[in-house]
This record gives sequence, C-alpha cells and structure tokens, in this order.
Amino acid sequence: MAELRKLNQQNDQRQATLRNLVSALLWYGRIETTLTRAKAARRIAEKLITVAVREYANDVKVVKKVTEENAKVKKEFVNDSPSKLAARRKLLSYLYDIPEPKKEKESKYNYKKRVQDVNHPLVEKMFREYGPKYYKRAQETGTGGGYTRIIKKGPRRGDAAEIVILELV
Repeated sequence: MAELRKLNQQNDQRQATLRNLVSALLWYGRIETTLTRAKAARRIAEKLITVAVREYANDVKVVKKVTEENAKVKKEFVNDSPSKLAARRKLLSYLYDIPEPKKEKESKYNYKKRVQDVNHPLVEKMFREYGPKYYKRAQETGTGGGYTRIIKKGPRRGDAAEIVILELV
C-alpha cells in the first residue's frame, strides 16, 4: 500500500491544502509547489480526472411537456444519467468552487449574463474539456492515466525544498 504523506500538517489542514492544490491544478492546468505536495496532489487529481473521463458522455434524453404561449409543447432535454450525476457529486464534494474570472473590459452585466448558467465552473470544465480530451487520448494510445507530469525546477532559497511544476499533459 502506498505511503500516506503527512506533509507536516494536521489532518484537516493537509486535506484543505491538497483540495486547494488539486482545484488550482485542474482550473489553471499548471501549478508550482514542492515535490512532496505535488506527488500527493497528483494522486488525487489523476483519480478525479479518471472519474470525469469515464462519465463525461453518459447523458439521457428526456421529453417533457412545456407550456409555451398558452400551449403545451413537448420538448427534448439532455440530462445527466444517474452514474454521471453521482460522478458530478463526487467531484463537487472534493473540489473547491473557483469562480469564472471576469474578462478584461467586460461589464458587470455581461459577466453575469455569461456565467448565469454555470453553477460550478470547475466541474463543468472537467466534463466539457478534460473528459473528451483524455478519452480521445486514451483511445489513440490504448492506455489510460498519465494526465499529469512533474518538472523539477531545483531547490528553493531559504529551506532548500525541491520546487517542481505540476501540470496537466
């Protein structure tokens, strides 16, 4: 069994640090941290990406009756399947919510209008970007996993801790 890294922190602080590192990695695609933290965050990030890759395409088409202009009309909607919903909730339970950044010279009104449909941007990014991207890569190469890489930068001034860049491939 793999060794659990304690990172010289209490359990709740360590978990919060790892959640923050993994959320930042998945949002920005690249973070700079120490080697031991990167190895711990890498394990968790790989598992969460695997969940998104397996479930990103599991949708169910549903026909509902909707009232439009005083008449009932049947409309088709696309909902998450039960397994995708469970995967979405699993990701929501671990990842922090990172708000969508406001673009340069974007008015407050346009920003609110652009982000009103997306409640959890990081989870949506997992299913819309990372799921299809890594699924396609797995089909081409015939293997899964290996979504991250660690690039060593060298020792940090002050305490000589090994600094690395953890990034998505």
